[in-house]
Amino acid sequence: MTSPYRFRVGADENGLGPRLGPMLTTAVLAEMGDKGHATVERKVRGKMRSRLGDSKALVAHGDIALAEAWTRVLVEMTTKTVPATVRDLVDALSLEPPAAMRGRCPKHVEGQCWNEREEAFEADPKLLALVRKDIEKLAAGGVRIMSVRSAIVCAKHLNEEVDRGRTRFAVDLHAMERLVLGFRDECKEDVLAILGKVGGYTQYETAFGPLNGRLCSVVQEKRAKSTYRFPGVGELSFVMDADATDRLVSIASLVGKYLREVLMARIVRHYQASKPELPVVSGYHDAVTTQFIDGTKLLRKKQKIPDDCFERRALGTG
Repeated sequence: MTSPYRFRVGADENGLGPRLGPMLTTAVLAEMGDKGHATVERKVRGKMRSRLGDSKALVAHGDIALAEAWTRVLVEMTTKTVPATVRDLVDALSLEPPAAMRGRCPKHVEGQCWNEREEAFEADPKLLALVRKDIEKLAAGGVRIMSVRSAIVCAKHLNEEVDRGRTRFAVDLHAMERLVLGFRDECKEDVLAILGKVGGYTQYETAFGPLNGRLCSVVQEKRAKSTYRFPGVGELSFVMDADATDRLVSIASLVGKYLREVLMARIVRHYQASKPELPVVSGYHDAVTTQFIDGTKLLRKKQKIPDDCFERRALGTG
């Protein structure tokens, strides 16, 4: 692809549909060299295919070493600091300041989402070295990753948005907009943004939040791809299955997958500390998650955990 844009963003969501835990919207900013756009859009081949692609195929619940490796190496390379703890990674990646995120929590609920007990890195040095080489290979192909950010939206925040009449799809879309606008400010030039399709939308104009009211021209609106051009911001394309066709989106999805797993694991460990027989769960719509919800009911009542801090509501419920 020939593109006039020197800076490119790839973004995707993780955890849109679960019953428990946060939703993550993650974006990667990169500077493009002469071959950069072609490199990003080229199908991943060879051994790299086992480390970069659709995060759902590469990373399973409870097996997150690969996603962790990408996250750690990216934070190290973009911030010039070596994260010593999982908390360091979460804090470095969060779009919202950590204090602001914690400030949303009632004090007696903080332990559910912010406890760091038993957290440890899983990726071994060999895997970290392989991912570092993958990133160096991208750089050699004209793709210099500059920044990674993730909007972390907890269950309480999602439920507050429901009360305002907003769906999870709208919250995800607005998070993508904030991430793109933040990167636009960072690089001081209009950007090309490739974003995972949100909620199956074809027409996005009426759903925009932070971009609402800006001058906008519609380039195309199709099921597979919807593209909009904003003077002073750049070009935004919402692409179906973007994490399988765009390397920056793939990387964003891997980082978001890691953060989702880490933050969900904190919730599980919080309740297992009082009731060890509770299962490890993904938080999605499955029998084991239902068992976990039922099994924590008395504990949550005893600890005075508000339902809205624990389980998501959908629009029209509650």
